[in-house]
Amino acid sequence: MGIASSNQSTESRPSKQIFILSGQSNMAGRGGVNGHHKWDGVVPPECSPDSSILRLNAQLHWESAREPLHADIDTKKACGVGPGMSFANAVRKRVGLVGLVPCAVGGTAIKEWARGRPLYENMVNRAKESVKSGGEIKALLWYQGESDTSSYNDAKSYKDNMESLIQNVRQDLGSPSLPIIQVAIASGDSKYMERVREAQKEIDIPNVVCVDAKGLPLKEDHLHLTTEAQVSLGQMLADAYLANFAPPQASS
Repeated sequence: MGIASSNQSTESRPSKQIFILSGQSNMAGRGGVNGHHKWDGVVPPECSPDSSILRLNAQLHWESAREPLHADIDTKKACGVGPGMSFANAVRKRVGLVGLVPCAVGGTAIKEWARGRPLYENMVNRAKESVKSGGEIKALLWYQGESDTSSYNDAKSYKDNMESLIQNVRQDLGSPSLPIIQVAIASGDSKYMERVREAQKEIDIPNVVCVDAKGLPLKEDHLHLTTEAQVSLGQMLADAYLANFAPPQASS
């Protein structure tokens, strides 16, 4: 189930299948961003633009999606390749017209995504705006947690905070069973990284699944996924969505 709009404008035919992209820098994408905070401009074939992939920009208008997806959302750092375009290309043949709603902001802790905080309210507002011209929100893709690995208290409270986020998003979007695909982090402060990863993998709520980024290649900063790793992660997220939430393929 997802949140839908009955407004059938020309823009909404065929109906958009909408996916919220949120979390921190590895969702926003730092693939191909060098030490001088410049993106190398390399777009792998798996992340190429396609007429069936749209993006809700910062001005709340739909446009053709292309890398870097978060350039006008996560504006304080240079954005590069994230998992969103790889994901969209991997699902579009199955789901049709894909609408991506980028919301991720680098360096943010889970408590900054609490209901009432600007990041959360902006995400919910963008999600609500995304269906006004037609379409249905099919899932929230969430990759966050690295900023919660340096403090014992942050790591200890991560599971409760993430469960609250899931409950609040579903309630505020009027979609009590909205699919959530979260990514178990691959990097962070070694002190409490495993504790956060355990919290992420232990969440046991219907229609919430987890894919594990551990083992994917990291850049020289030992924090951000490489471009190649982001391509792989996007495909992992797509596999999780298609296996758990997409309608069965019609038999030929």
